Amino acid sequence: MANSINILIEKLRKDQSPDGSWNYPFETGITTDAYMIILLRTLEINDEVLIQDLSERLLSKQKANGAWKLFHDEEDGNLSATVEAYYALLYGGLYKKSDTRLRAAKRFIVSKGGLEKTGMFTQVLLTLTGQMKWPALFPFPIEIILLPMSFPLNFFSFSVFGRANLTPIMILANRRFRIKTAKSPDLNDLFIDDAQQRFSFQREEWRSLFSILEQGMKSLAGMPEKLHKKAIKRAKQYMLERIEPDGTLYSYFSCTFLMIFALLSLGHQKSDPLILHAVRGLKLMRCEINGFTHMQYTTANVWNTSLIGMALQEAGVSSSDPMIKKANQYLLKRQQFKYGDWAVQNPNTLPGGWGFSDVNTINPDVDDTTASLRSIAGRVPKSTTYLQAWERGIHWLFSMQNKDGGWPAFEKNTNSKLLQLLPIEKGEFLLADPSSADLTGRTLEFLGSYTNLSKNSSAVWSGMEWLLKNQEKNGSWYGRWGICYIYGTWGALTGLKAAGADASHPSIKKAVAWLRSIQNEDGGWGESCRSDIAKTYVPLGTSTLTHTAWALDALISVADRPSAKMKKAVEFLLVNLNKKDWTTDYPKGQGMAGGLYIHYHSYRYIFPLLALAHYRKKFNAE
Repeated sequence: MANSINILIEKLRKDQSPDGSWNYPFETGITTDAYMIILLRTLEINDEVLIQDLSERLLSKQKANGAWKLFHDEEDGNLSATVEAYYALLYGGLYKKSDTRLRAAKRFIVSKGGLEKTGMFTQVLLTLTGQMKWPALFPFPIEIILLPMSFPLNFFSFSVFGRANLTPIMILANRRFRIKTAKSPDLNDLFIDDAQQRFSFQREEWRSLFSILEQGMKSLAGMPEKLHKKAIKRAKQYMLERIEPDGTLYSYFSCTFLMIFALLSLGHQKSDPLILHAVRGLKLMRCEINGFTHMQYTTANVWNTSLIGMALQEAGVSSSDPMIKKANQYLLKRQQFKYGDWAVQNPNTLPGGWGFSDVNTINPDVDDTTASLRSIAGRVPKSTTYLQAWERGIHWLFSMQNKDGGWPAFEKNTNSKLLQLLPIEKGEFLLADPSSADLTGRTLEFLGSYTNLSKNSSAVWSGMEWLLKNQEKNGSWYGRWGICYIYGTWGALTGLKAAGADASHPSIKKAVAWLRSIQNEDGGWGESCRSDIAKTYVPLGTSTLTHTAWALDALISVADRPSAKMKKAVEFLLVNLNKKDWTTDYPKGQGMAGGLYIHYHSYRYIFPLLALAHYRKKFNAE
């Protein structure tokens, strides 16, 4: 075991970047690759090398039946992803409809119901690039941005991720903006029903909600035309005020892409410096994976670095080691000191959190903050600078606890029940930011393991009560940001134990029994992304390094001595640390169920290292 831990440590030492961070890829399938091709062609930016590189990656991911998948075991393919890839390959201009691979893709698309059956974001893409038409009535009037905070449903009822994506969409829908170029392909042959060549919403509840919003609009003082202009101006201002130094909106690909089109709809030229700066920012997100160019949805440098710094120190690397010192100096520079949207619901707190990407300056989150604080903890007693960062981060973290006792990701108390009425596909992921088991558990684990906070603290008790209330009937917890029930259960169990819960507590015993019941014969664990879609645990059918590490670490946290199942899990990790197959590339994170799955290239090193280090430390194992 000691040898394997040392191998992992040296691998991470070798992979550290000169600035102290770890910039392992944040891989999110093929959607961003396709969108980048479409964006470049729409803006008539003839970056032929990038277009060719991205086209090659798209084709490398196509399956034998012509489809593209979001994850390995996604039945026969994903319609929206296939449409996006097909569209991008045609728009790139390197491949024609007569190409054998594109003909296969077309057959798949038609067999699944055509363009009208694609998801909401794909239909937005198709609409604003001239392949579909806007609906006669868009359910989000732009004037919603003017509604006061006192109104039951207002602009800041949405999560920051929801606002960042909806704001440009509302501008585009209001302008009914569509743009084609001389190179735009014709996708009319992918519609099954000619009458359905219009952006459509799949739910009807929005009509009653629209009435509620209309009442709110009538309560605003001013003439409709004047209010409309004011709303457009404020929506544009909202975007521009949240552009990061690299030119992107919040450093997210999707909302930056949409912002560029919104600016075009407002009269900006394709050559406008704002637009070109945003494109350059997106280009900075490209990385290389297995010899192919991939456009990352964002970068994950802070997340990678904080987790790796913590795991290395748990494995015995000193906080004085040059590798850790460089990592923590990087993290110190990434602590945020600006007021972002989080302050709207939390106005009486100083900034002090950490964000996810290398360029975040105004969008901190709870998970990155606890992870970064874990990494710098060893330096706090030795440095006034680190102590000040620590105190500011802790203060911000406490202030972010929700009224229900749990912790959200980005904003507190942003989970209105009215959001459930909105006609947005995957709206619970896009628009809400509720308490979650993974974030609440990891926050409790940090407070219990890294601070001297009393176990009788009201914040701790409230967090524990939220977890106990939100346990699934089978003993697991749902993890909102990972895959999925194994992830949530790991976060909850380690959090409850660190917060002072006894291992004999019925909830803990039930969770342990569930983890043991789903262990595979080879000693590992594996969970399908389909769990996230089905809202119930779905086994992957094989074991993965990361899922095994999460489950093992959870069991270690509540055990007095190693069980036979735990020993078998350790053996699985030791034997498979160098494994390289589809299971090591399988997504372990998600951002939007059924739409965005994330392969963190760092996880195969971080979590096995963490679990093995904890096992060795707790049980004196060698």
